Amino acid sequence: MKLIVQIPAYNEEASIAAVVRDIPRLMPGVDRVEVLVINDGSLDRTVECAQQAGADHILSLPYNRGLAFGFQAGLDACLRQGAAIIVNTDGDNQYPGEQIPSLIAPILQGQADIVIGDRQVDQVQHFSARKRLLERFGSWVVRMASGTTVPDAPSGFRAYSREAALRLFVTSDFSYTLDNLIQAGKRGLKVTHVPIVTNPTRPSKLHRGSWHFIKRQGATIVRAYATYEPLKTFFYLSVPFWLVALLLFERRELS
Repeated sequence: MKLIVQIPAYNEEASIAAVVRDIPRLMPGVDRVEVLVINDGSLDRTVECAQQAGADHILSLPYNRGLAFGFQAGLDACLRQGAAIIVNTDGDNQYPGEQIPSLIAPILQGQADIVIGDRQVDQVQHFSARKRLLERFGSWVVRMASGTTVPDAPSGFRAYSREAALRLFVTSDFSYTLDNLIQAGKRGLKVTHVPIVTNPTRPSKLHRGSWHFIKRQGATIVRAYATYEPLKTFFYLSVPFWLVALLLFERRELS
């Protein structure tokens, strides 16, 4: 059984070597472990540092396409390489590689198709109070939309069985995390989570502040939910207009 750890990376020369070296090459239940770095148009020494650290595969995109595109390109490459399990981790060294065996355990035991690393955001010291609140609220919305029980929906530390990777695709041009979970829930895949710890990291490169993050992720949730529940989505969107019409009708009847 082959496990491939994919690492989307954009200008991560300061941390990519540590991420690659931290990935254990021997794990129970796995015959071979390989590392794939998705170089998302980096302008620094990301590729050179990853190669020197021992990355097995480098997938270089010609220019910066964004996290969502890079993630999907990585999944496709892992499947072509014959991966039975795919683990996604970040290039900023947020997730210690030593936790990968516990992350993939539910898949090896046949208990899950997808496993999400739960950062337990309430206990993450370097997260601000506002970020904790946004993380909790966003995860609650995704649980409602997807029917899953994942407490940390935006976590990028996750494992996929080959079957799950084949059945999912990224529709967002912003991020894959919420989109994937809603798809998984609607497609009946078994999703679970395991508690993890994280390393302190630099500010995210994905968004330009809280409002930008909320707007883009909110659009992702609505789009993904509407794909699988179009009648419910448009009914919910029409409710305010029906209420206004009802109020106007009642007002006309009373006048």
